[in-house]
Amino acid sequence: MKSIFACALIIILFTCCKNEQKTQVQDGYESGEVSEDTSKEHGKYLVTVMDCNTCHTPNIMTDQGPKPDMSKLLSGYPSDRPNPKFNNEIVMKGVLFPHPDLTAAMGPWGISFAGNLTSDDTGIGTWSLGQFTLAMQKGKYKGLEGSRTLLPPMPWQSYATLSEADIEAIYNYLKSIEPIENIVPAPIPPE
Repeated sequence: MKSIFACALIIILFTCCKNEQKTQVQDGYESGEVSEDTSKEHGKYLVTVMDCNTCHTPNIMTDQGPKPDMSKLLSGYPSDRPNPKFNNEIVMKGVLFPHPDLTAAMGPWGISFAGNLTSDDTGIGTWSLGQFTLAMQKGKYKGLEGSRTLLPPMPWQSYATLSEADIEAIYNYLKSIEPIENIVPAPIPPE
């Protein structure tokens, strides 16, 4: 009876270990053997499921509603557009996206503009991984200690729970996309 129990225990342990190994091999990303390409692909996946395009890629209006303009992928609020005016009356009714491309938001904090996340120097091109991590985990503007907090609707509080590996993967992906020169305006305080 003891030998049957021992055999059953060995089979269970073997199966568990084999399943854990299979997950690591299938995922690749969790195995510790992360290539640069794997990291970028994982970063692209995360940027997609975290819906970064909704705010950071200017949208064009279609008969199906707003759709990201992929020629401006993750370039933020277009610098060639006039800044919207703060409207206290509208803000009292809720948050407003003052342009149909969804790259600016108006609320009690004032008006915030989606940042340029491309690899250009006007985006995150000069940022270190440490700066990017500080922006994602602590919501610090340009990833600098002592800088202002990132404004809504940027959900950095939720992103603060990302693993270091996920943050690095997102960083690697963003650094690999086409650089787009676009200087995003500073936030406009409420009146």
